[in-house]
Amino acid sequence: MSILVNKNTNVLVQGITGKEGSFHTLKCLEYGTNIVAGVTPFKGKTLFNNSVPVYNTIAEAKKEHGIDATMVFVPAGFAASSIIEAVEAEIPLIVCITEGIPVMDMLSVKDALNCSESIMIGPNCPGIITADECKIGIMPGFIHKKGKIGVLSRSGTLTYEAVNQLTKAGLGETTCIGIGGDPIIGSPFITFLKMFENDSETKAVVMIGEIGGTAEEEASEFVKKNMKKPVIGFIAGKTAPAGKRMGHAGAIISGGVGTASEKLKTMEKNGVFIADNPSVIAETVKKALNL
Repeated sequence: MSILVNKNTNVLVQGITGKEGSFHTLKCLEYGTNIVAGVTPFKGKTLFNNSVPVYNTIAEAKKEHGIDATMVFVPAGFAASSIIEAVEAEIPLIVCITEGIPVMDMLSVKDALNCSESIMIGPNCPGIITADECKIGIMPGFIHKKGKIGVLSRSGTLTYEAVNQLTKAGLGETTCIGIGGDPIIGSPFITFLKMFENDSETKAVVMIGEIGGTAEEEASEFVKKNMKKPVIGFIAGKTAPAGKRMGHAGAIISGGVGTASEKLKTMEKNGVFIADNPSVIAETVKKALNL
């Protein structure tokens, strides 16, 4: 099983004809993702890759296709309005890959999401993949193998490192989600931890965090109170000095809040199994599962 996406998920791509959108749409199609339509304003009634119909709006696409999820590759200045269009169209899952969306724009997006039932992953994320079934995003599909570990991460490249280790260790993955590294994202760790806890095939969850904010601490409180499955945690940025931005806009320590040491202390107190460095993530998962 999996969470959110599988081989039957019908996917729309917003920004399908742009450079990044077209490149990664082809990669998703190659992986087996069921992409049924694309949207690019003023390019309606055309075909992408001689197979995927392109529409001017989501409303037009919905008249012709059942849509379960959308992948957003719209430039940062227009991305928020594209996300809100998807929310208003009641698309259940919105996966926004776009980086650099202005914070004020994301506040409008959050307002729209709070008044809807849509779930958003991102922005500034690698997306979501259910191994061997469906890829919505930019992750390298070949490192994923169907198995029993769920993966959640604020970091893109560390997600790939964790997945590669799990695959090589013979554990494999159910669903892997990069939730995004910006200060304001669509959904926190807790949204997906609930789903993994309820998924019968997922036996443990790897949660990769970063310095900055309090998302990991809040997630560990949820783990303590609500999860029976083991959660394995790692925090990137242990050596980052206060006030230093490390890659992601959200990865910044402010006023002593969001340090790696504080996060790790809280996570461990709440029963999360801690991987001391990224090279032992799979090893820590095996210990947590008594393998």
